[in-house]
Amino acid sequence: MHARYRQSILGTAWAVLTPLLMLAVYTFVFRFVLRLRWGSSVESDLLFALRLYAGLAVFNFFAECVSRAPRLILEQPHLVKKVVFPLEILPWVNAVSSLAHLGIALVLLVCFGIWEHGAVHATLLALPLVWLALLPLSVGLGWLLSALGTYVRDVAQVLGMLLSLMMFLSPIFFPVEALPKAVQPWMALNPLALTITQTRLVIIDGSWPDWSALAWHFAACCAVAVVGALFFRQVRKGFADVV
Repeated sequence: MHARYRQSILGTAWAVLTPLLMLAVYTFVFRFVLRLRWGSSVESDLLFALRLYAGLAVFNFFAECVSRAPRLILEQPHLVKKVVFPLEILPWVNAVSSLAHLGIALVLLVCFGIWEHGAVHATLLALPLVWLALLPLSVGLGWLLSALGTYVRDVAQVLGMLLSLMMFLSPIFFPVEALPKAVQPWMALNPLALTITQTRLVIIDGSWPDWSALAWHFAACCAVAVVGALFFRQVRKGFADVV
């Protein structure tokens, strides 16, 4: 993270300022311009902003990992051609570096939560397990997209459009319960929906997560990681020819 902001005037302060500025914009638009409220409840403006920020924190981590994935191999040609290097660790490095921003988001959520509620919910202890599935999901997609992006350079452009769509199709700016009942089951196909929903439960609402749903979700994300790893191993032999 320090390398990313090394030549900027504010340095790593941008890691805090950027999400806060975006949160302020989204809160202004959805709360004060469109006059939306969260479900059927009447909440304070700060609590509404916290619900948005909880969803944005999860999405931003995922989007950062996935958007950088197609270029992971292309940006390291010396590691592919001249050095015996385990390229499989690049998606891990990508995901771990993105955890710094997620950690900053967590600190901000906790601080604003204390401001709103006056205390920290004990359910916050469950948050690592709520976020655990993000790691195999991000690393697995990192393997898959980095391998595919090495051969098909259009992947990065297509991925940018898909992430924009995914942002508004995820329960970031609305609760799942706000959707028509016939549509709600389809939200399970969104790999971020459960994590976003359960994040709000443990941080903001003070409720324990759905352990069964988290277990199934973690298993599905591990399956994505296995598929990504197998695909990466299968096609990595040709990286040196196309980089």
